[in-house]
Amino acid sequence: MAAGALAFSVMSLLVKVVGARLPTMEVVLARSVITLAITFWLLRGMGTPLWGEARRLLLLRGLLGFVALSSFYYAVIHLPLADATVIQYTNPVFTALLAALFLSERVPPRAVFLSLVSLAGVVIMARPAFLFGGAASLPPIPVAVGVTGAVFSAAAYTTVRRLGSSEAPLVIVFYFALVSTVGAIPFAAMDFVMPRGVDWILLLGIGVSTQLGQLFLTLGLRDERAGRVMPVAYLQIVFAAIWGLWFLGEIPDRWTLAGAAVIVWATWRLSRRSGEPGAGSSEEVREA
Repeated sequence: MAAGALAFSVMSLLVKVVGARLPTMEVVLARSVITLAITFWLLRGMGTPLWGEARRLLLLRGLLGFVALSSFYYAVIHLPLADATVIQYTNPVFTALLAALFLSERVPPRAVFLSLVSLAGVVIMARPAFLFGGAASLPPIPVAVGVTGAVFSAAAYTTVRRLGSSEAPLVIVFYFALVSTVGAIPFAAMDFVMPRGVDWILLLGIGVSTQLGQLFLTLGLRDERAGRVMPVAYLQIVFAAIWGLWFLGEIPDRWTLAGAAVIVWATWRLSRRSGEPGAGSSEEVREA
């Protein structure tokens, strides 16, 4: 999950840059096509059947992921990156609730507490204008779209958790990319802008970083309870701060450093607890 957060942080930065010129759904389409091609090649090379067993659930996961992806990209492009990211990373709370509702997973009080602590760290770090006030308020439509993306991300992650015991991770990623490609084509065609120069490199980078992030995410959700592992994804905020410092000249202030410290502490405690006996290990989850 930490490796997935790293890959997704790179993806978000590239989406922000290329989205300044290309329409949102065109970026979604490019990312989906690249992921689809890579996943198809890997599956064929391993001799793994493409279509899996639980096809209806796989299609549902793909549809939920497509809506979540499109909403998140729209928010990233139309909101400040920190604000869009903090809205997206409210999804672990929704994931834990949905996993308890639909998968009958027990959510320990400790995991709930650490999830809330992580969420508080994200809020401290990003200081979204719609919570902290200020002269410049965020536009309501992108905010609403971002929240929608967080909810659909949680639903998609819960579906992945349900599929994990029966489907290969690459098959799950393949369906996600396939449904997203088919879904994005008509929207991208309505407002198509031909990429040029560095746009192609950025789009390729989005596809590759997404492939890695999605694979690590699927592996993490397959081997551990959804409500426990999802808070680790908050590390994407920390990585985003590092990229801002190195590549954009953004120097973190005391609020950013405080939020990052809270996130790192909470995710470390959560990961340490997950490795203790009786804390819900991978073997216990698979047996259940």
